[in-house]
Amino acid sequence: MSRRPLRIGLSARIYHPQAGAKGLQSKSLQYLEQSVAHWVMSRDVMVFMIPSVSGDGIVHRSSIRLSDYPEYLDGLVLQGGADISPQCYGEEPLHPDWAGDRVRDAYEMELLHEFMESGKAVLGICRGAQLINVALGGTLHQDIATQVPGAAAHVHDDYDRYSHSIGWDEKSGFARLYPGLSGGRVVSIHHQAIKTLGKGLRVEAASADDGVVEAVRLEGRNYVLGVQWHPEFHPPGAADLLDCTPILDEFLAAVRGRRW
Repeated sequence: MSRRPLRIGLSARIYHPQAGAKGLQSKSLQYLEQSVAHWVMSRDVMVFMIPSVSGDGIVHRSSIRLSDYPEYLDGLVLQGGADISPQCYGEEPLHPDWAGDRVRDAYEMELLHEFMESGKAVLGICRGAQLINVALGGTLHQDIATQVPGAAAHVHDDYDRYSHSIGWDEKSGFARLYPGLSGGRVVSIHHQAIKTLGKGLRVEAASADDGVVEAVRLEGRNYVLGVQWHPEFHPPGAADLLDCTPILDEFLAAVRGRRW
């Protein structure tokens, strides 16, 4: 009998109601970006978006909690989106636009800790990598351009068509995933970045131009990996971009290792 497909939870992006708005924009929306779901689903995987369980809805939900999800799902992917609130790492926003989303922060941190405590594998993408770092006690640069001397461009109007080079050393886990390579080009769009590492994390990759952290991995038994770039924006077979298939395959292998 063939094994059932893996069940991977995907954290939700949150759209908050806008003051004075009507229709859909006056509602709380929870959603995911199609490309990240399709990237994970490029293997024999079923993706389930995990909604937050805030109590401000019109209809009263049941007693299901975020802590119940790891029992039924095999792994977790934290997707990109809004900034992490600086208040999560003991700072105040240096600019109103960098205030982040405290509601989503609390929801995803709880989700992350529940999956980690259950021994389930976690992959963080962009904001997800930053969330992992902050949840484990690390801090962020609120704005790379103004806080990192000699910083290269990490945001660009080309958005998902903009890429830059990253590198890793021979002790990195990526050296095992990519034999013979020491780096590649990635689609990485972010104005915030990891500053001090969270407990138990090590740097897996960094920007080749300015050393900004681009990937972190948790040391120990739990599989927790965060990549600052967007593997879902790498077209299959793109000759000028890093093939992110080994990253997905490693994550799913870790998921299976916890399941059987």
